[in-house]
Amino acid sequence: MAFEVKGTLKKLFDQQDFPSGFYKRDFVITTLEQYPQDIKFSALKEKTDQLGQFAEGDVVNVKFDLRGREYNGNYYVDLNAWRIERGDASEAAPTGQAGAVSSAPMPSVPPMSTVAPVDDDDLPF
Repeated sequence: MAFEVKGTLKKLFDQQDFPSGFYKRDFVITTLEQYPQDIKFSALKEKTDQLGQFAEGDVVNVKFDLRGREYNGNYYVDLNAWRIERGDASEAAPTGQAGAVSSAPMPSVPPMSTVAPVDDDDLPF
């Protein structure tokens, strides 16, 4: 199952090398949504080379798979990045704009009558 997400590269971790010859590199991106999320991904083996062309702060598009496993009664989920591409910098959220309040005037609303006519009450109690 393949997924895709765009965001700003927040953190690049050092490559981890294991005695078995396996290696990986983790990284975190901040999504470009109204409520940004920090999401950690892993690039495995030769996919780590793709991260060499990016620096923290770059806008990237990450294509990834979900990986799940059970170990000693606990369940784990990994986000396995298999393609990291340069994103469009114009899509990055401008800094300081989160939660900004619009200065546009409020539309006028006609006043509501607070007193109902006495004759229109058809309730039995």
